[in-house]
Amino acid sequence: MKALILAAGFGTRLLPFTQNRPKPLFTIANRPVLDIIIHDLQNAGCQEIIINTHHLHQKIESFIGDQEYTLPVRTCHETEILGTGGAIKNTENFWDGSPFIVINSDIFTDINIKAVYEFHLRHNHPATLVLHDYPEFNNVSVSGDGFITGFHNKAETPESKLLAFTGIQILDPKIVDFIPAGVFFSSIDLYRNLILTGLKVKSFISKNHFWRDIGTPQTYRKTVFEKMAYDAFRQAWPGFSGNKIIRKKLKGDGSDRKWYRLTSDDQSLVMVDHGIKIQSATSEADSFVAIGRHLHNKGIPVPKIHIYDTFSGQVFLEDLGDENLQSFVLKAESLEDIVFCYQSVINSLIHLSISGARQFDPSWTYQTPYYNKDLILSKECRYFVDAFLKGYLGMDSFFEDFENEFSSIADKALEFTTNGFMHRDLQSRNIMVKNDRFYFIDFQGGRIGPIQYDLASLLLDPYVDLPRPVQNRLLDYAMEKLSTCVQIDPKKFCICYNYCSITRNLQILGAFGYLTRIKGKRYFEKYIPNALKTLKNHFNGLDDRQFPKLKSIMKKL
Repeated sequence: MKALILAAGFGTRLLPFTQNRPKPLFTIANRPVLDIIIHDLQNAGCQEIIINTHHLHQKIESFIGDQEYTLPVRTCHETEILGTGGAIKNTENFWDGSPFIVINSDIFTDINIKAVYEFHLRHNHPATLVLHDYPEFNNVSVSGDGFITGFHNKAETPESKLLAFTGIQILDPKIVDFIPAGVFFSSIDLYRNLILTGLKVKSFISKNHFWRDIGTPQTYRKTVFEKMAYDAFRQAWPGFSGNKIIRKKLKGDGSDRKWYRLTSDDQSLVMVDHGIKIQSATSEADSFVAIGRHLHNKGIPVPKIHIYDTFSGQVFLEDLGDENLQSFVLKAESLEDIVFCYQSVINSLIHLSISGARQFDPSWTYQTPYYNKDLILSKECRYFVDAFLKGYLGMDSFFEDFENEFSSIADKALEFTTNGFMHRDLQSRNIMVKNDRFYFIDFQGGRIGPIQYDLASLLLDPYVDLPRPVQNRLLDYAMEKLSTCVQIDPKKFCICYNYCSITRNLQILGAFGYLTRIKGKRYFEKYIPNALKTLKNHFNGLDDRQFPKLKSIMKKL
């Protein structure tokens, strides 16, 4: 038994995602669909496989070359795309005297290929097409005795009389004689011609199976979810036997990612959808998974990632509930309760910084591997000017007006750093509370950098707006606890902390301006006064001779 996998197509319905990755290498549960199909064919008893290629053929060839399949798998490159029928003709030297399988590379199914092949062997007709009832694609008419009578537009025949072609077919070698050589030719035209000449094309009507076309972004993402959701529940609860998983969209925050809660009976997980990956470089989803698994393995309180597919962007993880540090603090009964709560978070932050840095691989990061001057100037200082001063306030300001002063701030923020793993967005909405324990989320922007930055993010957080004396008290607590783990100079530590507070504050205001004005998320606007007040306080605490241009602009805000 031999097989041809049709993998030459351009994947135009999947643009722009097929610009850098051919459709057969789209993944489901981190496995390329092509690999899944090869294993399905092998399990069906296939002894040799050929794959036709054209679009991004080098990537398919490279993938096959890296595998160690137990059966021969070869590729056949088409310099000009030949169509489904042309591909069969182009590989005619591959076929022996036995019927062979042809299967599309953009389907995901559990149809029993071996049963289809055995069905074909029991009749003496040149072709068997696997059909099923799939209203979206139903266009094949079938006679009462199971022979295909035509391929139609839906308007030509009542839909109830039509079935859909699954992309799986079994053919006798003699069928190759009916296909013209060296030209584009469709296999559907082949079957139409066979029927016109009096030959019969048999149908195998499949029922009670799973089948999905992954030829569009919507169907691809849906297929990944349907496959992985149940696998995620089974990984989280090995005895899981739920029949239905309910998906409910959760309210997001600043990012464009989509969050869902999945429930089945009394069990629940969370799924975050980062979107399909476009570029070949490390993506946000790649970082989320790599960093999240690293931190969890270090015993740091982060949600456990159960299963993921980084190309589709879907990650299934532990459900930490709905209460975050912001809501927890707002309902606290006393200031001392708030202080105690923050002390617990600081203890975990020190663990995050020190343990998270051990064996941390900078290649996991999708922005920059380190917190450095270029990042400060572009993602914090320039962001503040462009998104807040100009974009939100409409001021006639330019980054170049303050470039020298921003450069000095960046240098000072990096002068006395105590480096470790840096979360970079450690604010109260990214700290969840479950069973009186605090968990860090949204760690995908992590990298190596100063713990002072994360500490500043936590303490000057505009969502909570801790009183300045409380911030100072917690800063002292953090230095005391940290000094039991690493050697620090309190004075130098505080200098770095103060300048990291400024750079963090600049980033916050840039983000609030962008999210409010560009993204239309106006609920961030109410926190701008808190962030602005904190930034002004930090500049007021500096020497009067420092940063005259920035101090001047602060007075106008």
